[in-house]
Amino acid sequence: MIAHFRDRIRSAAAARTPLRIRGGGSKDFFGREPAGEILDTREHAGIVAYEPTELYVTARCGTRLVDLEAALEENNQMLAFEPPHFGEGTTVGGMVAAGLSGPRRQQAGALRDFVLGVRLIDGRGDELRFGGTVMKNVAGYDVSRLVAGSLGTLGLITEATLKVLPRPPAELSLRFEASQAEAIQRLNEWAGLPLPISASAWRAQQMTIRLSGTFAALAAARARLGGEPLDDFAAGAFWRALRNHDHEFFQQGVWRLAVPSTAPALALPGDTLLECNGGVRWISLGVEASTVRDAARAAGGAATLFRADARLKRSAGVFDPPSPQMAALHQRIKQVFDPAGIFNPERMHAGF
Repeated sequence: MIAHFRDRIRSAAAARTPLRIRGGGSKDFFGREPAGEILDTREHAGIVAYEPTELYVTARCGTRLVDLEAALEENNQMLAFEPPHFGEGTTVGGMVAAGLSGPRRQQAGALRDFVLGVRLIDGRGDELRFGGTVMKNVAGYDVSRLVAGSLGTLGLITEATLKVLPRPPAELSLRFEASQAEAIQRLNEWAGLPLPISASAWRAQQMTIRLSGTFAALAAARARLGGEPLDDFAAGAFWRALRNHDHEFFQQGVWRLAVPSTAPALALPGDTLLECNGGVRWISLGVEASTVRDAARAAGGAATLFRADARLKRSAGVFDPPSPQMAALHQRIKQVFDPAGIFNPERMHAGF
């Protein structure tokens, strides 16, 4: 498959034909409208290396995320950043390219923190390798983490090596009645305490947290925090729906605001859902784009039009426009990796 990919990319570069890198297509909604001839990655699948004792796994780009997680489950391990499944066809390459993380991010960190290395075919058809199988393996700039979240605009990710972690021995979810302001205050206070909180969410006057750790740690935390426990089935369904955006809140279209967790409740109309101690705030559509972006900037963060129709994305843009200095840096990086500009054109920004 590597030879096929290289030939296809070189032909496209010579003809200046845009390519749309696509695995399972589960994240076609994310970013600006996809364009170009489809370069399907699904046949390049399989786990290349898995060392449970060394806590890393290497998988090809077309490997389904459900298959990778099943292999980790056999050894009671997991991808600690809890990547979303926007469909059963979600692939490892698409997961890394999108750079999205789930509810456990607040405890474990984001996807890019777990990318140890990648293999990449650039816009010249050359195969490049960055990183390795341990965290401290880079002298200079860590290109592996630059690729994470680049939406396939820099090249075709053919393999990714990821750090894995053991699954917690026990989990318990607790629910509380709280206003948005109360939830933000409590979550930030609890974040400074030795509590095993692995996820949090707030919506419609209800705050839910998940505790992950030993049975003793969970019992002590529950005694300290109070709250109403959720049964295991309800808790599992809740966090899966939040991770995979199966929750009805996301079906109406949403903005994603990344702000400091201590930022006060934002004065925006519409429905709101908080995650990650209040550091991620989802806002339903219906608010002017400029109003949302201004509110995010005033809070010290940024706004992404996460789910919306193509018309609104074209008019409002998906990501905050980069500064002139940052735009110039993006263009220089793009020129190095994709000189003919064939990979996922304008998926992030117009003209990029």
